[in-house]
Amino acid sequence: MENPLYILVGLTLLILGGSWLLKSAVALSLKLNIPKIVIGMTVVSFATSAPELIVSIKAALDGFPDLALGNVVGSNIANLGLVLAITVLLGSIDVNKSFYKTDWPVMMLASILFFGFIYFDGELQQYEGIVMVVVLFAFLVYLLRFQKTAVLDEAPEDDLPLPLYKTVLLLGLGGLGLWGGSELLIKGAVGMASSYGVSERVIGITVVSIGTSIPELAASIIAVIKKEKAISLGNLIGSNIFNLLAVLGITSIITPIRVMDESLLTNDIFWMLAISFLILPLVFLPNKLRLGWRDGLVLLCIYLTFVYFTIQ
Repeated sequence: MENPLYILVGLTLLILGGSWLLKSAVALSLKLNIPKIVIGMTVVSFATSAPELIVSIKAALDGFPDLALGNVVGSNIANLGLVLAITVLLGSIDVNKSFYKTDWPVMMLASILFFGFIYFDGELQQYEGIVMVVVLFAFLVYLLRFQKTAVLDEAPEDDLPLPLYKTVLLLGLGGLGLWGGSELLIKGAVGMASSYGVSERVIGITVVSIGTSIPELAASIIAVIKKEKAISLGNLIGSNIFNLLAVLGITSIITPIRVMDESLLTNDIFWMLAISFLILPLVFLPNKLRLGWRDGLVLLCIYLTFVYFTIQ
C-alpha cells in the first residue's frame, strides 16, 4: 500500500507544483511586460513540461535512467494516444495549417533525432543533449519570428497580475511541489517495480508517464466542457517536441542517460515513432484538417494495444 500512496501523493504534488509555477511565471512575465507570445512559447511550455523534466533529472541522477527515458517516451505516446484520443472523442478538433507546415515536421525531426542518438549505442551523451537543446532553441526562434499567429494562448484565465508577495509565494510553493512530488513519485515507482517484479521501464512508460500527462488531459477535458478550443493538436505536438528536446536534452547534459532495458529500443521507441507519424494521415482522412471521434477511437485502440504489449 505504501508505494501506490507515494505515487498518488507524488503525482498530486507535481500537478499542483506545475500549476503554481505556471501562475507565478505568467504573473511575473506580466509585471515585466514580456509579450504574451514569448510567455506562451517559453514560460507556459516549460511549466507544463516541468513535471517530466524534474522526474527525469531526478531519476537519472538517482541511477534509474529507464524511468527517465520511459517517462518521456511513454508521455509522448500518452499525449497522442490517450489525451488527444479522449479530447476528440468528446468533441472534434479543427487543425491549423501550421500543423503540416511546422508542428508535425519538427515533432518527427525531434523523434528521429532522439532515435538516431540513442538507438545505436544505447546512450544519450552530453554533446547529444546540447544538440537537442540547440535544435529546440532554433525552433522557438523560428516560431517567434515567423509563426506568431499560430501560437495560441493556452491559459488566458491565468493572465492576471498578482501582488509580488503572492507571485514569490507561488513560485516557492511550485518549486517545492515539483521537488517533493518527484522524490515521492520515484520512490513509489521504484518500490512498486521491485514489489511486483517488473522493470523501471514498464513503470515509467505506464504509471509515471500517464501521471505526468494528467495536466494536459485535465486541460483538454475542461476545454471541451467549456466548448473552448483552448487545447489543440498543435499544443500537444508542442508538448511532445519539448519533452524530447528539452526534457531529455537537459537531463542528458546534466548526466548521460544509458538504456538499461533493451525493450525500450526494440519496442517502445518504435511505438512512439509510429503514433507520431500516424497523426498526419488521420488529420487528412476522412475529413481534411479535422480530427473526429473515429480518429479518437483509432488512437485509443493503438494506445491500449501498446499498454497491453508493454505489461506482458
